Order: sequence, then C-alpha cells, then structure tokens
Amino acid sequence: MPSVTRSIALPTFDAADPFAHRLAVDGQRLARRSLRTLQLNLGKMCNIACAHCHVEAGPKRKEIMTWDTMRRVLDWIDTQGGPAEIEVVDMTGGSPEMNPHFRDLVVELKRRGLHLLDRCNPTIIEEPGYEDLPQFLAEHGVEIVASLPCYLEDNVDAQRGNGVFEKSIAALRKLNAVGYGVERHVEEARHGGTEARRHGGGGQAGREQGNAASPLQPPVLPGDRSSLDAGGAGDRSTEPGTCGATDPRATPGAELGELRLDLVYNPVGFGLPPAQAALERDYKKHLRETYGITFNTLWTITNMPIKRFGHALRRDGRFDAYMGKLIDAHNADNVEAVMCRDLVSVGWRGTVYDCDFNQMLQMPLVPASFGPCDDEHTVESEGRKLWDYSADELHGRAIRTGAHCFGCTAGAGSSCTGALLT
Repeated sequence: MPSVTRSIALPTFDAADPFAHRLAVDGQRLARRSLRTLQLNLGKMCNIACAHCHVEAGPKRKEIMTWDTMRRVLDWIDTQGGPAEIEVVDMTGGSPEMNPHFRDLVVELKRRGLHLLDRCNPTIIEEPGYEDLPQFLAEHGVEIVASLPCYLEDNVDAQRGNGVFEKSIAALRKLNAVGYGVERHVEEARHGGTEARRHGGGGQAGREQGNAASPLQPPVLPGDRSSLDAGGAGDRSTEPGTCGATDPRATPGAELGELRLDLVYNPVGFGLPPAQAALERDYKKHLRETYGITFNTLWTITNMPIKRFGHALRRDGRFDAYMGKLIDAHNADNVEAVMCRDLVSVGWRGTVYDCDFNQMLQMPLVPASFGPCDDEHTVESEGRKLWDYSADELHGRAIRTGAHCFGCTAGAGSSCTGALLT
C-alpha cells in the first residue's frame, strides 16, 4: 500500500495515483460517456455540520453560488444543454435551500423542462423561514433526496448532533403530508398517470451527497461499530442497532406516487454500507410502523475519506486502515457504473470537476495542476468555468482519479444514487 501524506488538510498519497494504476492493471479506462446530469454545488452553508461531511459544510461557511453565476449556468444550458443531452440538474451543497437564489433557480430550471434533485438535509424544513419549502418543492415537482443515516435515533444524533433525528422525522412527515413518497392504489398508479420510476421525470437520471449534521466539532466516531479491526475488507455494518441488521422477511412498501422522496444512508462508524435492498426493507418497515413515514428508495453511500470524515480518521489513527479496506474491497465491475461517467460537477463559482468528490479535493478538469494541497477558493476562482466548455469538450474526456476513487468502487459500489450493484 502506498505511503500516506500526514496532512491535517486532506488525504493524499505520495505515490502515483493508485486508482489509475489499478485501472491500468485491469485494462480499464475511465472516461465520460454522457452528460445526462449537471450537478451544481450551490454553496457550503448548512444549518448543521455532519461528522462524515465530505464538503465540510456548516453554519459558519459563507460560500454560495451567486445569481450571476447561476445565470451563466442557465445560459450554458440554453446553448449547450441540447448537444450535451442534459436531463437532470442535481442541486447540492451545503444545504442548497439556504442559497438566497435557490427558488429562482428552481423556477428557471423547470421552465427548461429539466428533472431536478434537491439534496435536502431534512432539518432545514424545521428552521424559521423554510416552513413552506415542502409545498414549494412539491409544486415544482422537485425530487427530494433526504439524508437520514439510520432509522434509530441514537445513531443519527451521534453522527449529526443532538435533536437531529427528531427534527428529521418531523420534516419527513411534512414531506409526506404534501405528497412526497406517499402510497397510491396500484390501479391508480397504473392507469392514472406515469408509474413512479427510480429517477423520476420520465426515467431521467439523477446523481450525490447527503448534507447534514453533528456538532461543529465532530464527535469521536464509534469505532466499535463496523470495526476496522474485525472481519475482511468487504465487511458490512450488520450488528443489531447499527442500521445494518436486516430482516429478509420484511416486505417492500406499496407502489408510490410521482413526488419522489429518496433517503440516504451513510455508515455511522468506519465500515462499508450493508446491502442496500435489505436495508431499504428495514427502513421502510421501521419508519412506517414507528412513525407512519413512507418513502421511495434508500440510497446507501460510502463515507469518503476526505474533508471532515478524513480528519476524524486521521485523528483516530484509522486512515490507513480505512483506505486499505476500500482498496481491498475494490470491485472492477463497478468501474463501468461510477457516476462520473455520466455527469459533471460545478462548483459555487462555476469551475468544472469530474465529480463532487474531486471538487472537494480541489481537482478541477482544468488546470490539472491544481490538487488537494491547493486553496479551495483559489481553485474555484482560477479553474476553467462551465461556460468556457462546449458539450463536445466534455464528452469522452478522461476522468481525473485519485486514491479516494476506491470509495466509489469498494464492495457493492457507491454513487450519488446509492449502490452500483444491487
């Protein structure tokens, strides 16, 4: 295993890119094949600060995408969106809803016939001034991707902060109340409109990040859950009480309506996510029976060893072991399905990256000389902007990789829409 640079800032490797080396050994090439999804980071401001957050978002962050930048993105969509075949705009943050121009952007994007994803930290709905957010999103048909790392209160609060679970449950009930993730009769679904599909909007695809919380100073993560010291590289978090114990007899929920509500699971400890389908059954059974909450799909996402979660790994002396676990669990079959093949990620000042994780590691498409050791504000200011590219320049382009890419290919794989192999 390559040596690791012991920097408090970011996990980087001294040796040549080990992921690129693995691709070469396996005879694989990682390049963009389509541009179905445009992922926009609307800023790093969030009402809470999550221990696993790869964005390092929080209440003290002030970076937001301005309306001028949004306008230039919209102009690019008008001129290049057709040739690029953009179908989905994935709005992320921070809490994207905290951007003062969020609602204007939603209106403009919907006018262009695009399917929208809002990566929502559900507790934002409980904040003053956001009470009408569920109705606004419903009126505009925005798919909601809400972070809920467990269906057990203690685990959620351990990762995101005291009271976060209670607020999340209250918010999810409000989303159900306006029609999100709500069951319909099967006959109505079949004959009264388009059946619900995984990515909504006529089968259009969407992509990731959960936003959310824990205190501003991340707590010590529970290393005895999903321990790195036990089991093989492909371990799943399967101990009772860790949102990993599954009941194979649990039945899936009934058919759901067209306002999609998807939930996002992140491991509470240092392990890989459990099997997505089985965990989804557990979520649906527990949330329905205990809280009367329904939703469409659960997406399991591996914690990336960067930014805040990377800091916690280093603090606890677990970074090497975690990286080793990801590398040992690499599955070459996942390379064909990774999210960067079908999207680009746009930073809050308009700089283009291959994915959201590269964005947080200061790895833009151009200039390629920028990387994890560079200042994020400098990279955002000086990196090549979306409106400086044609669609043709983005299609077929080789993807910048690094050791963190093993986080997307380990085990069942991980993307902004959950596991790659289900």
